[in-house]
Amino acid sequence: MTSTITACTMDCPDACSLVVDQRSDSRIVLRGNPDSPFTSGFTCPKIKGHIKRLQHAERIQQPLLRVKGTWQRVTWDTALDLCAEKIQALRSEPKSILQIKSEGAKGVLKAATALFFSILGTSRTKGSLCDAAGFMAYIYDFGSRKNNDINDLNNAAGIVNWGKDFSRSSIHTAAIIRKACRNGTRMLTISPGGDGNDTLSKERIRLRPGTDRFLAAAVIKLQAENRCISPAILKHTKRPQKFLNMVSGFRLEDLIRACEVSPADLEKLWRWYRQDSPVATFVGTGLQRYRFGGENTRFINALALLSGNIGIAGGGSYFHLHSYRNVNLAWTADPQRKSRRSFAISAIGEEILAAHDPPIKMIWVNGINVVNQAPDSHRIARAFDSVEFKVVVDAFMNDTAQRADLILPSTLMLEQEDIIGSYMHEYVQHVCPVLDPPAEARNDMWILSEIGKRLDPPIMLPDTETCLRNSLEKHGLQVSLEQLRQQGCARADRPAVAYADLTFDHRDGKYRFPATLHAEPAADPQYPLQLLTLVRRNAIHSQILPEDQKQLPRAWVAPDNPVLPGIDRSRDVYLVSPLGRLKITLQTMSGLHPGVVLYRRGDWMNQGGGINQLICSGITDLGSGAPFYDQHVRLENGDR
Repeated sequence: MTSTITACTMDCPDACSLVVDQRSDSRIVLRGNPDSPFTSGFTCPKIKGHIKRLQHAERIQQPLLRVKGTWQRVTWDTALDLCAEKIQALRSEPKSILQIKSEGAKGVLKAATALFFSILGTSRTKGSLCDAAGFMAYIYDFGSRKNNDINDLNNAAGIVNWGKDFSRSSIHTAAIIRKACRNGTRMLTISPGGDGNDTLSKERIRLRPGTDRFLAAAVIKLQAENRCISPAILKHTKRPQKFLNMVSGFRLEDLIRACEVSPADLEKLWRWYRQDSPVATFVGTGLQRYRFGGENTRFINALALLSGNIGIAGGGSYFHLHSYRNVNLAWTADPQRKSRRSFAISAIGEEILAAHDPPIKMIWVNGINVVNQAPDSHRIARAFDSVEFKVVVDAFMNDTAQRADLILPSTLMLEQEDIIGSYMHEYVQHVCPVLDPPAEARNDMWILSEIGKRLDPPIMLPDTETCLRNSLEKHGLQVSLEQLRQQGCARADRPAVAYADLTFDHRDGKYRFPATLHAEPAADPQYPLQLLTLVRRNAIHSQILPEDQKQLPRAWVAPDNPVLPGIDRSRDVYLVSPLGRLKITLQTMSGLHPGVVLYRRGDWMNQGGGINQLICSGITDLGSGAPFYDQHVRLENGDR
């Protein structure tokens, strides 16, 4: 048996160090690296199923060109020549080309594909489908995105978890919390239910989805009324009295009515944040997937600050960090800084259809199954149909690949060298290629480098070795490429406590408060249930194999959901929104808010799923994110 150390490049904060065992019987086994300070010898079900994807019979292994409605295998030379021909023809109006890229796989070489399109000056996307509203909320508040070191949770007396599911997302954070709890730390979870935190969190507050800002504001109001806010903290903020006056203008009963919690729940949360011992705050990505998702996050940050829990060991407010903060990607930007047009990824279908001067004539997709993953999937499909030429770089015939004119087969994790960081911990890791890819699968940098050579004038991208070396030229990271290859990882030098002196990263050094507390939008009475499309345990995003999608999609409601008595579960059941309907299997789940229907996202439309076909496009208050969880639906029987 041979064993190789590499790292996971999935879109997950843990960025695990992996040991890949290649056994004498040809079996391949993935396991967590026991010598990694963070991975500590274990990993999640998502990575354990990755071997099936690598070896799957339906994996696309050669370029495919659509000819009169059918797929025909073509050579790489033919595929690359065709791509170069299409790009060359549009080079005089580069904004007619749109690159749609995301984080289906992470790594500096994945990020470097942006250099090619930046040099061309093409259109691009802005925002994200994941964490844009929350990420920008931290920028607005603190002037930057910084967390306390994740292991500082061991110094917390309490952890208030606003909606993060530690059983399905970042199991290594769960392990740190479990260790802290064994040593006396307590955790309180605030959510609409549907999370798997029961083994970690003995105390809970269930609230109406998307209304976290009202609960945080209510506690801040109590803090102000009871003179619990330190003047020393307020000195480090801008216009604090204006913010406190705004909050004081709301009645407590109105705030708790808006989030549907009891006075006892409010009192409980106030007790947690007014204790003398440090309290850490976790902000889950779910609570920022609403129209006012940025505002939700900002009020929670304000509560953490005003309770004295920012800038101290055991405190802090945790969210996603920037994946590439510990590596250098400055070299991936066009030095000429060409003007580029940007489309919101959260409304990408309507933005493509509305584009003019020039309209979109070519789309290049890599690192995302965008038809499946973005809201209003059918409109995105129509938008793709309206575009002359679409290239999709992927390994499976998913909902986006089906809409392509040319599919280029991609290498997958374990088949290519790279360097990754983490959006939680401080380790930068070498991704060692372990397995040979299928004979005709290629990585994104190779594909674009070969196309670039065919253009006139050519676009010459740096070679892989240069890219990897450039990425390590980062302040706080003292490691050469040779050392990283040998060691496997290097830790970036960052403070254990963020904002330790309460000096923030705005120009004046002061913290910023939100200016407004917006009311929750009214729901259409025809669609009384709020749709929460939460993460899966065994798959990330839409990286689900076809055979794992053969059964009807499942959805869950609370046993006391008021619409349940009107639904006959022995007949066909449908989820219905203004955009359409989806046949489901309906089940019940204890602990859910009675106004919620829960669905585990990621399954494909071409396999009978695809929940985003029911979700209207929109844009969050900050960051051009997607307000997925604002969607309301109803349940109905029959074939109407």
